Amino acid sequence: MLSRGGIAGRKDDGVARAGQAVRGDVVLAAGLLMVAAQLVWKFELVRRTYFRQDDFMFIARGLEQSLTWDYLMRVDYGHMAPGPFAIQWLMGRLGGYNDALAHGVTMCLLAAAGLALLRLLTVLFGSRPAILVPLGFFLLTPMTIPSLSWWSVVLGALPFQVAVPMALASHVLYTRTRRRRHAVAAVGWTLFAMAFYVKSPFILVMAFVLTLGWLARDRMTRVWLFYGGVLAAYSVVFFHQMFTSVQLTNDTVRPSLPDAGLAVEATWRMFSGSLVPTSLGGPWRWWPIGEDYALAATPAPLIWASLAVGAVVVAVSLRYRRRAWLAWLMLLGYFLLADVVPVMLGRVEALGADLAGFELRYIASTSMVAAIVIGLAFIPVAGEERPWLRPPPRWRWAWAPLAAVCAAGSVWSVTAFTALPLGRNVESYVVTAELALARVPQDSVVLDTFVPLKVADPAFFFQYARVSKVLGPLAPGRVNWTERLSGPVRAPLVFDPRGRLNPVDVKGVTVPGGASCTPVGSEEVVFPLPERLPGGEWTVLVTYLNSAETTLVVRLGGGQAEVRAGRDLGATYATVHGEGGELALRTVGAPACVGEIKAGQPVPAEHGTPIPARPVLP
Repeated sequence: MLSRGGIAGRKDDGVARAGQAVRGDVVLAAGLLMVAAQLVWKFELVRRTYFRQDDFMFIARGLEQSLTWDYLMRVDYGHMAPGPFAIQWLMGRLGGYNDALAHGVTMCLLAAAGLALLRLLTVLFGSRPAILVPLGFFLLTPMTIPSLSWWSVVLGALPFQVAVPMALASHVLYTRTRRRRHAVAAVGWTLFAMAFYVKSPFILVMAFVLTLGWLARDRMTRVWLFYGGVLAAYSVVFFHQMFTSVQLTNDTVRPSLPDAGLAVEATWRMFSGSLVPTSLGGPWRWWPIGEDYALAATPAPLIWASLAVGAVVVAVSLRYRRRAWLAWLMLLGYFLLADVVPVMLGRVEALGADLAGFELRYIASTSMVAAIVIGLAFIPVAGEERPWLRPPPRWRWAWAPLAAVCAAGSVWSVTAFTALPLGRNVESYVVTAELALARVPQDSVVLDTFVPLKVADPAFFFQYARVSKVLGPLAPGRVNWTERLSGPVRAPLVFDPRGRLNPVDVKGVTVPGGASCTPVGSEEVVFPLPERLPGGEWTVLVTYLNSAETTLVVRLGGGQAEVRAGRDLGATYATVHGEGGELALRTVGAPACVGEIKAGQPVPAEHGTPIPARPVLP
């Protein structure tokens, strides 16, 4: 028979459990509301983005190839990403540049990343209000914002940000239950991440550090062997593919160490100008790169202020929280090994310290790691014994003003980034070009020039920056592309910088026609040019009035080209490598009679009628 005290104790326990359940439900509801609010907030940014730079190359390459091992497992300048390659392959077959689909995928991945982090925080720390702080950090930090404006980066970074908390949550559950399915789930999520992002092996390294500091470590030998086997297998495949994959430069990767001074300078910029300020709501100001992207441009005084505030935050955690040092060490280790080392080995020599150091997409994945570390540095893990070095101070809400300032700074920074033109101008070019290709006659000849730098830079993407590669998927087989004009091409067209098709004109020097055409036979006729042409590739336009079809030999200095010239009134083009102040013509076969001659570069005609008359997006 129970005493009154026993009955009262049970009632108290029941009330306590009910209170905890209610509190847990409130925390869960608040977390879900925060994730939803983030989606509404960031949708304004995402919806204004468009494909850019290597997005076009990846989609064009996917259309060129089959879904084979070689296509999927090619390491592209240090990135083995079969998942994004498969999606780009599919994207090309679902309408090419389908930005609505890309935006939908981005928003779904954003939602999944937020929910995955909420699950990990709940599993790791329990349903306590404190977990909303690291969750809020991840949802607000501008560290991830530039990567959301770049489709190719989204396909790598966001799946990784989904997989990290899911894998770690499964690992935590394994350490508590020893159920194999949780270890298998941890590896499964890691393999999922490995299909999308080269930094994914560090997930299992983080699981080891997490166990070392805060989880049960007994009877873990088998799971470490399991994890180690996965890492070893991935490493074998990755390094084999990296050293055998042919890059756009037609060679294989040759990793090299940068100059020590450059490496230190770039690392310091990544840490002081990117990682620390964006963790506190920065960078507050952006450095536009073109029209649709920007690097962090944290003002120097705010860099030093951020470093000071960051040092205080770390010092407070070290004073009160047991093993906070290990949490910050995990973050620093991830930053150095996963963020800095790949940039040092592959890109810093080409980019320089500023471009490499202030490019936030290189540290976007660190936002998820930083959120987890913030939790470990300040919140006791569920079931953790003696979590504090000394009793926490009574002023537990002292962090609230700092959190409010960081949140306000994040909103400011994101709003400033969103104010950029983003993808509008590139979208206008592509959509206008699509309309132009639909309106021109079938089999029209279009000069295969390079797209504007704002669309794809030929210095990085070579032939994949040509209009035939970028715009060809919009109208496959409808027009004939040519890199050089040769022969009597009828009404050739060329794209202007706004995406409209225009008649071709040759801009350079002109030899006017006389009152009557000039006869040209088998002996060279020399035409003095108004000014000397330097060495290079030149397009020569020759008008004629011939009694019969013939072949014209066009010579400029030491270079010459043979082209057909038709009967009656017409014009023919020749592409010549040479230099000089005179142009010589002769015929092979019937004589010709030539009129006006132009030599220079093919350009859109100034007074032609463009198709369409105006860009689709003004």
